[in-house]
Amino acid sequence: MTTATTGRSCPCGLPQAYERCCGRYHSGAAAAPTAEALMRSRYTAFVRRDEQYLLRTWHPRTRPSSLDFDPGMRWTGLEVLETGDGSAFHSVGTVTFRASYRGGSLHERSRFERFEGAWVYVDGDFIE
Repeated sequence: MTTATTGRSCPCGLPQAYERCCGRYHSGAAAAPTAEALMRSRYTAFVRRDEQYLLRTWHPRTRPSSLDFDPGMRWTGLEVLETGDGSAFHSVGTVTFRASYRGGSLHERSRFERFEGAWVYVDGDFIE
């Protein structure tokens, strides 16, 4: 896992430093309070190749046993396009986003659920 530089903006696109943004979720100091916050933290985990966090925040019924990161993949930005439910008052939620990488982008509508009190990623549909 890559070490963040203090004071740098978080890869998720929000203006806070990594340590105050997604870093606190990655370290386990806090849990993502919304489906969108979890999705942003998972994007950042992909940027940082944090397999442990990605697997920990994946629903057990759909979670793979491990992840393979493409060593040539360079994520370059995240754009949240739409959210549906996924707040502290919901048990399910969706987040539609575009994640850009060098040479292209991934457009997905992700589904999230609360599992044992925490938001987890269930699955998603790619949008062309």
